[in-house]
Amino acid sequence: MEKIQVTLRECNYPIFIGTDLFSKHTSFWPLTSGDSAMLITNNRLADLYLDVLVNKLTQFGIKVDHLVLPDGEQYKSLVILEQVFSALLSKNHGRDTTIIAFGGGVIGDLSGFAAASYQRGVRFIQVPTTLLAQVDASVGGKTAVNHLLGKNMIGAFHQPASVVINVDYLNTLPPREISSGLAEIIKYGIIFDATLFKWLENSIESLLALEPHTLMYCIRRCCELKAKVIAADEREKKGGQRTLLNLGHTYGHAIETHMGYGNWLHGEAVAAGIMMAVYAARRLGQFSHIDTERVKSLLLRAHLPIKGPETMPSTAYLTHMIRDKKVISGQLRLVLPVSLGHAVTYAEVENDIVIQSIEDCRI
Repeated sequence: MEKIQVTLRECNYPIFIGTDLFSKHTSFWPLTSGDSAMLITNNRLADLYLDVLVNKLTQFGIKVDHLVLPDGEQYKSLVILEQVFSALLSKNHGRDTTIIAFGGGVIGDLSGFAAASYQRGVRFIQVPTTLLAQVDASVGGKTAVNHLLGKNMIGAFHQPASVVINVDYLNTLPPREISSGLAEIIKYGIIFDATLFKWLENSIESLLALEPHTLMYCIRRCCELKAKVIAADEREKKGGQRTLLNLGHTYGHAIETHMGYGNWLHGEAVAAGIMMAVYAARRLGQFSHIDTERVKSLLLRAHLPIKGPETMPSTAYLTHMIRDKKVISGQLRLVLPVSLGHAVTYAEVENDIVIQSIEDCRI
């Protein structure tokens, strides 16, 4: 088991990374005998792990209830959030309870927002089970639900008490989910770490094959990078470093919203968005042809899309992008790469550049 510490102004918390964690270790639970907890998961994971996890917590003396939600991005909504609150209230959970989010980004975001809101804030633990959640969504305290008009538009910053990454859970994921997680990993290489990008070029097949040592190194490196960013910019202030983590997301969220949540996986939409951002940077004279081809090749080798949905007109992106959380005073701002390992936020990107970057991906 490896441990990374996230150090913030008002709180600190550990990220634990390892294999077979729940049979070998107990130190990562910030819970003691007599504590109460609500374990939130989805129906697919419940069939695989719920009984084992509840039994383990009960052995520690934790009074644990559980809530099983439907699986899918379309369920990350205010309607489902109401079910979470109802479950907590009906089981008489107080301000001293702990919410345990056991699942991917949907469960993590939904449970985290519930924890931020329930009785004005309770403790929660992230136990991410997808690659995307392990390298990105579970770390950093962003919690939210979706709205019909935009993804992650209703939420709060609420840091977890700990993040427990059990790499073994990835073995039950379908290949499409693994590829979705690789999009966020590739993003880290593009915006922060050219050495990581080069390592990915040499290691992508091993990651797709879920080679344990390769996965451990990759997850640890991504968590290290994100922990450093969060420490410098916890709440994504204007012009802050954390904004750079949104490379590809402004385009990608437009795809997810337009196509209906769940039809494109988040990482798939981000991958297409990364390619669009690369072409926008090319249009602005800020990214080389050689690096463009390297990004395209790596995304393809990761079995990810490099263009948006054929049925989504280029002009439809702008309708959704103008609602993006990075828009200030009606001006669209995009995170664009300058070189591998370095990205910047561009203010007042012209609509023509956005449209052309989307069209460039179709060629």
